[in-house]
Amino acid sequence: MIIRSRAPLRLGLAGGGTDVSPYSDLYGGAILNATINKFAYATLMPLDIPQIVIKCHDINEHHVFNNVDEFDMKDSKLRLIQGIHNRIRREFNITKPMFYQLETYVDAPPGSGLGSSSTLVVAIVAAFAEWLGLPLGEYDLAQLAYSIEREDLGLSGGKQDQYAATFGGFNFMEFYADRVVVNPLRIKQEYIHELEFSLIQYYTGTSRLSSRIIDAQVKNVSDHSTKSIDGMHSLKSLAYNMKEALLRGKLNEIGNLLNDGWQSKKETADEISNPMIDEIYETAIRNGALGGKMSGAGGGGYMMFYVKNCFVYHITNVLKEYGGLVERVSFYDKGVLTWKTNS
Repeated sequence: MIIRSRAPLRLGLAGGGTDVSPYSDLYGGAILNATINKFAYATLMPLDIPQIVIKCHDINEHHVFNNVDEFDMKDSKLRLIQGIHNRIRREFNITKPMFYQLETYVDAPPGSGLGSSSTLVVAIVAAFAEWLGLPLGEYDLAQLAYSIEREDLGLSGGKQDQYAATFGGFNFMEFYADRVVVNPLRIKQEYIHELEFSLIQYYTGTSRLSSRIIDAQVKNVSDHSTKSIDGMHSLKSLAYNMKEALLRGKLNEIGNLLNDGWQSKKETADEISNPMIDEIYETAIRNGALGGKMSGAGGGGYMMFYVKNCFVYHITNVLKEYGGLVERVSFYDKGVLTWKTNS
């Protein structure tokens, strides 16, 4: 028997960063995001021999562990997977040996800003849940994935990625100290098609360590930085405005809202942008983009632009001159999927 799972990556359209504690605990956060046709994959094959085999094909890591009950977490490259293994055993009081081969792959590189690490955690946890018959609903799965990353492993970040990967589609999410509320949005299909036509993703070719940027934002909020907190308040307000624009089909407003969000985002931490990112952004604006932003925490990875329809092809050629990869956006309306096969 083979268990496979697939979880979608996401685009953060508005409100990014307001899902991070302590801001979300103090003021409540709000984010609008949508999942796309890029995925994190996990394949889990139970073994009859006392081994755990881990193959991470996208980062070329292949390791074999003999007769392991719980990992000691010394191998930093595999801490994510080892942390999942350890938490599953503790959380569900699993005492019998767990021997398996786990293979993973993500369609976007680490540090892309599309939530790749958290999405992979969701895919792996879902595969374990399918194998072991764990009683996990959607909220349970997302919360467990969040807890493994943020609490067990101490990785900096918010909550939106785990919930986006689990639920899928366009969602308006609200974050509080003690709960998360996911509100699926019913957007007309013609609005989604037009949004896909008008959005361009540009991969800068450089990744970034999001934890540094997030840690800076956390420190600014904890230190009661008026500039940073006001920037967060603005980002949250823009999430509500973006939701209304999408539901009402006022798509040209989205470009302006993205631009407003990008300006507010830069107020929350100095590390979010740099001279090269600023140059690419200004070039896009001069050549037909109404607005845009960095995906995720910022500092590198993917940029996203909303482009006037008559300039889509022109701006694609302009951005290619910077040496990065230009991609069109395709949305995906489902969350994490698991299935079994004998292949």
